[in-house]
Amino acid sequence: MDATRYLFFTGKGGVGKTSVACAMAMNLADAGKRVLLVSTDPASNLNDVFETEIGQQPTAIAGVDGLWALNLDPEEAAREYREKVIGPYRETMPKEVVASMEEQLSGSCTLEIATFSLFTSLLCDTDGESDYDHVVFDTAPTGHTLRLLALPKAWSGFLGDNVHGASCIGPVSGLGEERQKYENAVSSLSDIGFTTLFLVTRAEPSALAEAARAGKELQELGLTNQRLVINGVLTTTGEDRVAQAFKERQQEALDHIPAAIRGFPRLVVPLLPVLPVGLAGLRILAEQIREGRSDVTHLGPGQSPKAPAYAEEEAGSINAPQGLDAILADLGAREKGVVLVMGKGGVGKTTVAAAMALALAEQGHRVHLSTTDPTAHLEITLAGAQRGEEERLSVSHIDPAAEVTAYRDEVMRTAGAELDEEGRALLAEDLASPCTEEIAVFRAFARAVAKVDEGFVVLDTAPTGHTLLLLDATQAYHREVERNTGGVPEEVRMLLPRLRDPELTHVLVVTLAQATPVLEASRLQDDLRRAEIEPAWWIINQTWTGVQASDPVLTSLARAEGPWLTKVIDELAPKTVYIPWQIEAPLGRHGLEELFSTALRDDARFGPPDRAKPPGAEVLTDWNRL
Repeated sequence: MDATRYLFFTGKGGVGKTSVACAMAMNLADAGKRVLLVSTDPASNLNDVFETEIGQQPTAIAGVDGLWALNLDPEEAAREYREKVIGPYRETMPKEVVASMEEQLSGSCTLEIATFSLFTSLLCDTDGESDYDHVVFDTAPTGHTLRLLALPKAWSGFLGDNVHGASCIGPVSGLGEERQKYENAVSSLSDIGFTTLFLVTRAEPSALAEAARAGKELQELGLTNQRLVINGVLTTTGEDRVAQAFKERQQEALDHIPAAIRGFPRLVVPLLPVLPVGLAGLRILAEQIREGRSDVTHLGPGQSPKAPAYAEEEAGSINAPQGLDAILADLGAREKGVVLVMGKGGVGKTTVAAAMALALAEQGHRVHLSTTDPTAHLEITLAGAQRGEEERLSVSHIDPAAEVTAYRDEVMRTAGAELDEEGRALLAEDLASPCTEEIAVFRAFARAVAKVDEGFVVLDTAPTGHTLLLLDATQAYHREVERNTGGVPEEVRMLLPRLRDPELTHVLVVTLAQATPVLEASRLQDDLRRAEIEPAWWIINQTWTGVQASDPVLTSLARAEGPWLTKVIDELAPKTVYIPWQIEAPLGRHGLEELFSTALRDDARFGPPDRAKPPGAEVLTDWNRL
């Protein structure tokens, strides 16, 4: 099997990059190579996939000669990295300076840099003297990480000298004497003879768009040896109406692959009738990748792996209400509120947010719908400008580029006004760093939440890590803004109290009935609770359970959902609803109505049948962009 020394797998959450990376590593080992599989994902599930306890030292995978795996712990790495940088100053610097340094090293940038530091040594062995022929990384460095490492002044001991509140140069400044090693690592990443980047995606518009965005960004940073892996394509034949609709939807997405990745070498991996978990399930996936089979539903004798015990049971019903009715009844009885729709990327947050916003508007509430997700395309055109005061639904998309420009201009005009030429140059570089975008978007997030005084604010938030950075950064952001601009806007000052008020803020956690989305949603809930924000509802989206399908792959997937449905409903969620997979895509007014029960619908409109439409509630939209 021809492969470079380093293989990186990246992609939108939930596309199956861990399973594909494991199967690829298994194929290399079966070909007689010595392979190390490394996860740098904070939500790593290598243990679940291999059904083996894997730690921070290489662990031999029983049953696969030549394969070792290890989990790098980013949180522990960040703790050690912070102490390495700050430790020498604890006894020699004033407490307030040490506190400022700790603040600068508390964000996600430190986590990324510390993680990169962990696997740098694995990227620097280009002479073939390592114990392994191939190193397979589950989760590649992001463009964010590589841009941090490219900031020239970030290596100049900036942390100790900076007094202007660095957004993310501080974490890099601690690398100091290791600069050459890091430059060698980045060089290895861009060498097509050493590194291949696999963009793992699904046959879905949002996943393909994310693959194109990530691929283009990394290509611009020198990672040009890229391949496209389209995972989970349904290949069965038959007359099952649900299966046909699913295949047609996938084909439509594949017919419109973004131009940026259309010409990439691609591998299409079929949707399996078994979970790619354990050696048996992984071997089925590995075989499809190795031999390029297009149909896995007609396995010969002895080819079908032993399925998990629950997979042999009939798919049951879900002990939770179907649709968004119960949530709408709860929210609609209130006069105002902030609705945060949160969860792992790819679980359907945008669709849920759009449906809830439209339904609340149809009930007569004033609603502002917004997104803080840089990758979302939430565009709605409101008709009837003459409605004036009667308008019910307004929509905004927080544009990160515009917010960054405004923030940079403001900081240079205020904090930069009294600096000399060198100081202004250093401040300008700091403001060119990736974390500046997060700070700038945070201000827009606070402004959107402040609209709650007018009615409802529905926020289609960014993927989990970005969202938590915004929430966790509240107090640090207060100090950052005050230091740079001389004051804290009222909307920023009130943000955290608003988010912590359970009568005002309602968090809807969206997940799929699958391992990774559920486990990440659970971690999200834990982090929210540490921030004293209590989720109100969980929404299990796009379940196969409850769908009338006879296709063997889809019915098998429905059975596999059982344990995750039980875990969410019985263990994790305060209150739960579920939404089955829809034959008609949840796009447009009619498609979004299907997320509610028939009791709530009346002739293509939301609201009880005996309720007249509120004035000005007729909204024309471009829902297909959702």
